[in-house]
Amino acid sequence: MSRATLAALLGFAAAACASNHSVGPPPPDTTGQGAFLDTLEQRTFGYFWDKTNTANGLTPDRWPTNSFSSIAAVGFALTAYPIGVERGYVTRTDAAARVLTTLRFFWTARQDSNTTGSTGYHGFFYHFLDMSTGARYSNVELSTIDTALLLAGVLTCQSYFDNTGDPSETEIRALAESIYTRTDWQWAASSHPPAIALGWHPETQPQFIQYDWKGYNEAMIIYILALGSPTHPADTAAWTAWTSTYTWGTFEGQSHLGFAPLFGHQYSHVWIDFRGIQDPYMRAKGIDYFENSRRATYAQRA
Repeated sequence: MSRATLAALLGFAAAACASNHSVGPPPPDTTGQGAFLDTLEQRTFGYFWDKTNTANGLTPDRWPTNSFSSIAAVGFALTAYPIGVERGYVTRTDAAARVLTTLRFFWTARQDSNTTGSTGYHGFFYHFLDMSTGARYSNVELSTIDTALLLAGVLTCQSYFDNTGDPSETEIRALAESIYTRTDWQWAASSHPPAIALGWHPETQPQFIQYDWKGYNEAMIIYILALGSPTHPADTAAWTAWTSTYTWGTFEGQSHLGFAPLFGHQYSHVWIDFRGIQDPYMRAKGIDYFENSRRATYAQRA
């Protein structure tokens, strides 16, 4: 696991955006920044390791104020644990134990359409959960994007903990597969197919949020996971529907897909190296999604 990956967890995308492309100024000289990056990495990992509830693996949305758990934060925590092993912050055994606790919770937690007491429905999870019980916090939505960020962390651990002779790591891989394949992307796209809805509430009519994931933003990871599902895949037309609402523009001298907040250009890249990967839209622009995010980073820094 690389330093750039962990830096991306904090939103320091510039650390991961060095490229041979000619657009934009050269990367800044990072000589002498090693100590800062080492501290940044260790303290970032420390947040996830120290503040997560060790009984169920739930990570708080914020700290030091009292907080509910964010399932997206759990996804980033699951991503950070293997990095912590590689950097020597914790042992592989301890990290595997933490991951196993987390995955056992999400696999066995209650899934139904009741308004209270459940953790999710159709394989998706509520945006925020009670830190102790793991039940839905208040009346928050069942969130497709936050579930996707959680799943990305789950699948990271499935790939990393690959020791076939270790019972804990074997269980991690099996649980990760079960959690991912339970997620019903077809149900999530049933309100306005083939697009995937932002979320769902059990107590409202209509129950699905009447907005879908369209236009370029952090939800690219949703469609990648949905299209790749071996059990409940999204319609193959979903990606075309997703890209059909893109907007392209020039911002601070950089031409790239329009989405103002930088995190939308970062989140999916935490887990996927998009260098050299093009869909028809990007092929027509002559770049890839990595270069697109690189340009967005330079525009933010201008």
